[in-house]
Amino acid sequence: MEFFALNLLDSGVQLSMVCAVIGLIFAFLLIGIVIRAPAGNERMRQIAGAIQEGAKAYLNRQVVTISVIAIVIFVLLFFFKDHPTSIGFLIGAVCSLSAGFIGMRVAVIANVRTTQAATTSLTRALRMAFNGGAVTGLLVVGLALLAVSIFYITASKMVGHDMAVRSLVGLALGASLISVFARLGGGIYTKAADVGADLVGKIEQGFEEDDPRNPATIADNVGDNVGDCAGMAADVFETYAVSLIGAILVGALTLAGNPAAIVYPFVLGGISVLGAICGVLFVNFSKAKPAAALFGGVLTSAVVSAILFWPATHYLFPTGVTISGIVRTPTQLYFASFIGLVMTAVVVAITNYYTSMRYAPVQKIARASETGHATNIIAGLAVGQHATALPVGFIGIAILLSFHFAGLYGIAIAVMSMLSMAGIIISLDSFGPITDNAGGVAVMSNLPKEVRAVTDQLDAVGNTMKAVTKGYAIASAGLAALVLFGSYVEELKAHVTRNGEPFVFQFSLTEPKVIIGLFLGGLLPFIFTAFSMDAVGKAAGAVVREVRRQLKAKPGILTGQDTPEYGTCVDIVTKAALREMIVPALLPLVFVVAVAVIKPLGPVVLGGLLVGTIVTGLFVAIAMTSGGGAWDNAKKFIEEGNLGGKGSFAHQAAVTGDTVGDPYKDTAGPAINPMIKVVNIVAILIIPIFF
Repeated sequence: MEFFALNLLDSGVQLSMVCAVIGLIFAFLLIGIVIRAPAGNERMRQIAGAIQEGAKAYLNRQVVTISVIAIVIFVLLFFFKDHPTSIGFLIGAVCSLSAGFIGMRVAVIANVRTTQAATTSLTRALRMAFNGGAVTGLLVVGLALLAVSIFYITASKMVGHDMAVRSLVGLALGASLISVFARLGGGIYTKAADVGADLVGKIEQGFEEDDPRNPATIADNVGDNVGDCAGMAADVFETYAVSLIGAILVGALTLAGNPAAIVYPFVLGGISVLGAICGVLFVNFSKAKPAAALFGGVLTSAVVSAILFWPATHYLFPTGVTISGIVRTPTQLYFASFIGLVMTAVVVAITNYYTSMRYAPVQKIARASETGHATNIIAGLAVGQHATALPVGFIGIAILLSFHFAGLYGIAIAVMSMLSMAGIIISLDSFGPITDNAGGVAVMSNLPKEVRAVTDQLDAVGNTMKAVTKGYAIASAGLAALVLFGSYVEELKAHVTRNGEPFVFQFSLTEPKVIIGLFLGGLLPFIFTAFSMDAVGKAAGAVVREVRRQLKAKPGILTGQDTPEYGTCVDIVTKAALREMIVPALLPLVFVVAVAVIKPLGPVVLGGLLVGTIVTGLFVAIAMTSGGGAWDNAKKFIEEGNLGGKGSFAHQAAVTGDTVGDPYKDTAGPAINPMIKVVNIVAILIIPIFF
């Protein structure tokens, strides 16, 4: 056992790289399975091709826009920080973009093949959509683990261990900043198109979902991919990378001289890649109903990880470790990692309750729709706010228990363990837009209603999965940001003592500067989401006007004699998304640097700002994503024939609620995740520059 422990200690990082490569190989095998599947008839391929072209065109333009900003930041870091950090920033940015781009490309290939599979059976359609999503999930964890591992090993050999650890923050910033842009840009695109298509198509014209007569329908389907696939992939890539880097930082700062503290997070990540593969295999061989099969995959992944975490923890820490003067046993460290796995299950279960059609919250919104648009909105807002209580309560319990077992390092390990589940969780998230697009292809190709019934069933499950994964991303982001705040305090302390000065900063609630920082940090998520919501509203208004113009100018569209100008709506939302994403994405940078530059404020106010952003960001994000998901499925609940069904007064009110919830759940709410981490990462980076 001692020999195995020695090997794991010496080669743990390399073994995690092997696991990451195995995950990437499995992802490429799934790509082959998806591509080889039949893509349907000529009409289906034509529609899928239009969606692919729109998504590719948008992402290409987004990459150009983001690259300009990234190059400016790279140059600033290169000259004002250090070379390893700037290179790390570049690697993080490139990998984050790559994860989103490849995942999106596979999703737009899988959608039409899911439609074709739906013509044969529900099970085949489920597996096709899930495998398309699993490519994104495995790419995210594989690329993140591989990027951090290779950079850490290479930098350690070139500039030394301490410098390598500090420069990892640059990689985290690159991933996080790109993620904010991807989340915002994709979210603005998808929801502007969706809201515009619904307001004119469903309410004014009485069109079905994805009716080919709706000029905004292609833009809507493109948006599902650039927002939910590319945006979510970049989001969770950075959360995973930041959580891994945060755990390494905490291990290096609080357990200096114990190499196992740095190797352990890598090992947990490597094990969970294997767990994710087991979860993917479970879904592919399961004959259960869609929701049961998908949740079974999550459970399988968690059980495999929980079993393998035990020997890995005991091999790396055979005699335990001393944290804050207290000896922690390997079993206590294992419990900290186990808490992360349990938290994943808890957050998934809670979010499922608030957003699934089977439970009271969604049905409450649906019933409120019978009395009007306003009562639907009121009920949706209430559900979103109710949905914050249980997740935050359990997050508090998780923080308390993991800190009890292993101090701040225990919290970092719990977060890393939770994020290690990202492979299977993101597979569920990407499943949603694939099934949504599959339904669109079915309608626009005039396939039998039985096919649309299959895709609708999968789409309803996909809506819940998207809400569940966003809840998971937000909870893990809040915990990851807390770890980063701890790293900020420890790094500040190390920086001050390195300069031969005593550490005199007090982060106490009796200190007025801390309160000022809390107010500034608490304000940031509200301003950030306000800009995001405004952007969707303006772009959606432009889509509404364009759809009305086309229907008035070409009455033959309604009878099928004229073809809508789909490309015009695509162009409108593309330009709006790229234009409107820049200001809110740069807000976190502006806030942090402004506080650091203004000398009377300084590191204490900045510390308060970090905590304020984490607290209010967590509540706002959970309320928005859960409320938006509940609004969406309340509409779906009515469309299934309940409370009057499609075209009824209740349905019209539910469509209004859904259009309000769209930017809540797919633009503003999810974009808070990377935003709160950007704030913390930038704060750590600028310590040696301004303090």
